[in-house]
Order: sequence, then C-alpha cells, then structure tokens
Amino acid sequence: MKSITILGATGSIGTSTLDLVERAPDRFEVFALTANCDVARLAAAAIRTRAKLAVVADERCLDDLRAALSGTNIGCAGGRAAVIEAASLGADITMAAIVGCTGLEPTMAAIARGKTVIIANKEPLVSAGDVVLAAAKASGATLLPADSEHNAIFQCFDASRPERVRRIILTCSGGPFRQRSTEEMRAMTPEQAVAHPNWSMGAKISVDSATLFNKGLELIEAARLFPVPHDAIEIVIHPQSVIHSLVEYVDGSTLAQLGPPDMRVPIASCLAWPDRMATPMAPLDLVAIGRLDFEAPDPLRFPAIRLTRDALNAGGARPAILNAANEIAVAAFLDKRIGFLEIAAIVEDTLSAYDPAAPGTLGDVLAVDTEARSIARRQIAVRNGAFLKDTVA
Repeated sequence: MKSITILGATGSIGTSTLDLVERAPDRFEVFALTANCDVARLAAAAIRTRAKLAVVADERCLDDLRAALSGTNIGCAGGRAAVIEAASLGADITMAAIVGCTGLEPTMAAIARGKTVIIANKEPLVSAGDVVLAAAKASGATLLPADSEHNAIFQCFDASRPERVRRIILTCSGGPFRQRSTEEMRAMTPEQAVAHPNWSMGAKISVDSATLFNKGLELIEAARLFPVPHDAIEIVIHPQSVIHSLVEYVDGSTLAQLGPPDMRVPIASCLAWPDRMATPMAPLDLVAIGRLDFEAPDPLRFPAIRLTRDALNAGGARPAILNAANEIAVAAFLDKRIGFLEIAAIVEDTLSAYDPAAPGTLGDVLAVDTEARSIARRQIAVRNGAFLKDTVA
C-alpha cells in the first residue's frame, strides 16, 4: 500500500485521481487532500477516502470545512502555508494538480521530500523548469507526467538510450476551432471555446486547447522532460485523440501510445508505475473508430505554436512570462473583457515588453510571474476599450 496526497483534489484531475484511488482501496492510503474553497466536495472526498488531513487554500473557508468534518478524525487546515505543509508530509505519491503558479510552492515542497511527484499542472515545468529539475535531482524525487501526451511519450521513450530517439511527435486534437477561419474565431465566445470536442476539462485548459497554447506549453514541458533537441519535437493535429503521442527511433520504428480520451488512463499509469492497474475504461475499439486523421497546425490561425517555440528556444524567463501572460489573457477572455484572438496578441505584447534575466530560484520565478501578469493586465486594459467598442457596434 502506498500513501498519496492530492493537491487540487476537487478539480478535474483531482477527481479523476480520486476515482482511481477509491477503486483500489487496498493499494492507496490517503494522507492529505487540498482544494481552494470547494468545501462540500473536499469534505465528502476526505470522508470517503478516510484522509488524514483536508486543507483549503482560502483560509476564509476553514470554518466551513471544520463544520463539514465535525465528528470525524480528519484534521483540518487552511491557508497557503497549510497547503505547502500538506505537500511536505512525505506521501509516497503526490499528485500535483493545482492550476496556475499557486501550485509551484506546494509542488516544490513535495519534490523536496524525494518521493514520487506526478506533475499534472504545467507551471512547474514551463515556468520553473530548470529550478524544478534541479530540485528533483538534488532530492532524488521521481517526476512522472500525467498529461496524456507526455505520459504517452514516457511509456514509449527509451530513457536509458535517448540518443536513439530521432523524433518526438506530440499529437493535438486541434480544439473546437480547428476548422474555423480567423474571422470566425474573432467572434467566438467563451462558451464556444470551452466546448472541447473530445475531452472533459476545466475552463482554462479548454481555452488553451482552443488557442493551441495548451499544445505549445506541452512542447516546452516535453523539452524539459525528454533529452532531445528542441527541433526534434513536432506537433501534429490528430482530431480523434486516440494516439496521444509518438516516439520515432533512428531505425525508422515509431512507437505510439493509444487510448480513450479520458485522463484516468495516464493518471493510472502514473499511480501504478512501474506496475499497471485496472481502470474502468472499455477496451479500445479500433473498428468502431474506423480512421485516424492527421494534419499540420496552421501557424497563421494559431500563433500560439510560434510564440511557445520561440520562448522555448530563447529560454531564460521567456517561458514563465509566456505562461503568466496567457493565464491573465485567458481569464480576461472568460470574463468577456477581450476577444478570443486577443489572447495570443496579449501574450506577444507582454513578451515584447518584458525581458528580465533568467530566474535562478523559485523566488525569481515567482517575481517574473508577478511582473508579467502586471504587464499583461496593462495590455488588456489598453485593448479592452477597443474590444467593447467593437462588441457594441
């Protein structure tokens, strides 16, 4: 039996992880569950799994959590420091699934314990990749990727002989606007952007899928995780989302990992690694699928690929700036303060306006992140008036 802590237990990744953990009670003991302020779901999950500790990041929700867990033996805590402390408990496995840079410090705290950390949020490897990898090397922690694409690569990649890998191919569904023109995308609403054709995900990552920033961020993650040249990592649109990624070797052999578009498959791969565990997924029916299509992403309609590759190649603080600006721009789009096409424009404007020295510590990363967000907010304020004027017209 392995102990597990789930950071972000009420989000889509957290609930998928809980589903698998609860299906295998003989394999997992739950140490801690954290959430921002979803007390009802957090308390219910803690009671079901007999967790030792439940933590809300928003300390204002702590009294409600205590009331919900009254009469149980489950500990309660609240606040950012409490989340970091929960991550430091030393569970055999920590699922790092807190969205945004607020998850950086808890993830680093888990890595410092030298156990297994499943990376399900993009910020550790995108914004703080060098810092995170150095910390993992120092502590001896094992980092496992839960993203379906990176997990697919992980399953196909010969880590003992990376020089034999010729190419990594990240697949991409293309999102809900894959066949839309630029003019059509200009009028797309948040409701349309979050309606992903294949995956059930949160609003932010769904918008990232629509812009293809999600795939660009995954490009940066893949470069951190797998020792191949940047130009050996390619992106191919695959609308069916059946092949999650491929690894091509120097002899011409290409290995692919296939599976249904359900995050429980890659999560189960991480939870059981290096073993396997059962999931409730039905067997893959290739006859019913019938066909697998592929196409190249359009860099003109989807500039996110260009922006993220440029940030990766430039290195230093550029990926952190890109990630922070994108988070702010997506939030503004979801609030209907900017249009869909302004997301990439704001990211590019922020990258043009800010170019600090490469961050060497987590504190440096967080400082870059804070400043990039401030600049992105100013860019949004400039564009907001024009967008609202066009909307009224």
